Amino acid sequence: MYLPPMSAGVILSCMIELTMLGTGNAAVTQCYNTCFTIRNGNQVLLVDAGGGNGILARLEQASVPLSDIHDIFLTHTHTDHILGVVWVVRMIAQAMNAGKYSGELHLYGHEEGLKTLELICRHTLPGKVCKHLHLDILLHPLADGEAFFAAGMQAHAFDIGSTKAKQYGFCLELPDGQRLTCLGDEPYNECAKTYAEGADWLLCEAFCLYADRERFKPYEKHHSTALDAGRLAAGLGVKNLLLYHTEDKTLASRRETYTAEATEHYKGTIHVPDDMESLYL
Repeated sequence: MYLPPMSAGVILSCMIELTMLGTGNAAVTQCYNTCFTIRNGNQVLLVDAGGGNGILARLEQASVPLSDIHDIFLTHTHTDHILGVVWVVRMIAQAMNAGKYSGELHLYGHEEGLKTLELICRHTLPGKVCKHLHLDILLHPLADGEAFFAAGMQAHAFDIGSTKAKQYGFCLELPDGQRLTCLGDEPYNECAKTYAEGADWLLCEAFCLYADRERFKPYEKHHSTALDAGRLAAGLGVKNLLLYHTEDKTLASRRETYTAEATEHYKGTIHVPDDMESLYL
């Protein structure tokens, strides 16, 4: 059967869009904390939400209405990841009260993280917001390796083996068969190999350049560098490497210098996005 060629607009509508709402570490002031959306048609998965109500402006700038967000994945309880989620929960609950949000909001993560999120919500948000918890704002604690569905796609959550707060990453199966693996914001642990090896897209933290290790002290903070990320991507045989959760003192040259350092070991495609930059997967 003959199928006419698709226009560029149709092609893009069939693709998965990843938008980096923020690319910085916890202490940045020149960019936002690392968080992102993954859009599949009119379905959106929000992964973390930064450290405050700046997430609302970021979503607005990215043309992602709260009414499109029905799935949130929380990696861990550090302030630069969880506090923005509280704001999203607040605004969606208010939209529910106003009849401007259809359906349910689903939050995924490990049990400890979701319990902490609920505790913060109940201690900081009004009753008319919290009444939606466990009613139409549903918390889904996941076991290590457990499957879940978000934005119309299947994913598996996994414990990254953090030495600090317990943290989950996830491996997402895209509609075209590609695999996207998010390693969270700590160095790679072999326990994640099943999910990371051979991934089409690997999202990996790079706190700073290895060349700047004395300045930013990544290893003391249990983080890695662009050089480490490149070495990791090469060893795992991934196709695309995306670096995030960086310092913000070298933003003007970050893309060029981080890419150059990662390329010392990795010869695949390297992405060092700026805040609000989108990629089609």
